[in-house]
Amino acid sequence: MGIDIVFFDLGGVILRTEHQAPREHLAERLSVSYEDLVQVVFEGDSARRASLGEITAQQHWEAVAGRLKRPVSEAPALREEFFGGDVLDLALLEFVRSLKSRRRTGLISNAWADTRDYILHNRFGDAFDLLVISAEVGLLKPDPRIYELALRRAGVAPAAALLVDDMPANVEGAVKAGMSAILFKETDQLRRELANRLD
Repeated sequence: MGIDIVFFDLGGVILRTEHQAPREHLAERLSVSYEDLVQVVFEGDSARRASLGEITAQQHWEAVAGRLKRPVSEAPALREEFFGGDVLDLALLEFVRSLKSRRRTGLISNAWADTRDYILHNRFGDAFDLLVISAEVGLLKPDPRIYELALRRAGVAPAAALLVDDMPANVEGAVKAGMSAILFKETDQLRRELANRLD
C-alpha cells in the first residue's frame, strides 16, 4: 500500500528555535539556567495541562511567571522573549504545499490551545488538509490514540500514513500504530527520505 497522507509535527520541524540568544538572555536576566528555563516552559505540570487543553496557553504562561518568581503581568512579555528566536521554515512549508498535488498532508502536534490561531495568523493553514492539535483533542503523542484519531479523520489505514517528527518517542509511537515515520533532522534530509518513500 502506498502513502496517501503525510503528517508533520509543528514544533521542532516546521517551527524551530534557530536563534538561541533571546532565550539565553532571558535565562540570564531571570538568573536561571537555559535548561531550567526550557524545562519550566515545556515540561512542567502546567505545560502538560495546556498541551491537553485543560488550561489555556495564557494560564500556562501565568504559571510559568509564578515559577520564575515574576509577576503575572509579565507573562506575555516572558512568552514573547522566550520565543524570540523561533522561525517558521518557509521553504519547508512550500515543500509541504508542493506535496499536495500528489498526497494529502496533515499536522499532528503536541501544542497549546492557541496553536490553530497561530497557524491561521501566520497564513500556513493551507499547507494541510487536516490539523490534529493535542490541546483540541485531549491526547498527546506518543499516546497511540492520537495517531488512531488522526487516521480516522483522514479515513486511511495506518499503512497509508507517514509521520515526520523530530522526537524519537513520537516516531516510535507512530511506527507502533502501524504508520511509516521519518525522524526529522534537517530539511534536505527530509526531502531525500520523503522522495524515497513516496516514489
